[in-house]
Amino acid sequence: MSKKRLPSPQECIKLLDEQGCSPEVVAHCKAVRDVAVKIAECTGADKELVEVGALLHDIGRSKTHGITHGLEGARIAREMGLPESVVRIIERHLGAGISKEEAKKLGLPPKDYTPKTLEEKVVAHADNLIERDRVQNIQLEIDRQMRNKNFEYAKKLRELHDELSALCGRDLNDLLR
Repeated sequence: MSKKRLPSPQECIKLLDEQGCSPEVVAHCKAVRDVAVKIAECTGADKELVEVGALLHDIGRSKTHGITHGLEGARIAREMGLPESVVRIIERHLGAGISKEEAKKLGLPPKDYTPKTLEEKVVAHADNLIERDRVQNIQLEIDRQMRNKNFEYAKKLRELHDELSALCGRDLNDLLR
């Protein structure tokens, strides 16, 4: 079985445009890419895979802005023949991951959508660190989730942030200043 080639960053931007992603979604994906690449360099993650995954993580927003955009993006990526490693990043990037039980409650196909690989975790968390197209301190998002009584989600965000910060040897909020 031959290894599928990763698209270049320029090809990723073209794919987003061809799928009909808005300029705002493209700007968000580029901002997530910038953060994800910094985290990848610090953690030793596969930088090329992280860059492609980050650029394409919201390709499903060309069809929906709902919670199913990760599934829709994974479907689009598979149809394009992208490597399964990229498909999984797209499918598992939502928040800090969605368990099989949470997926059922949200009306998603019952499956574990939790990021597993380092690259999946880096992209998912870089997405958490970007509000529209600007870096935000993760504590702002955690506090917002706590106010909305999404305690389990806030806990997952903190755990993912702490895990990646530990791999970097410094808090990611400091890395991204």
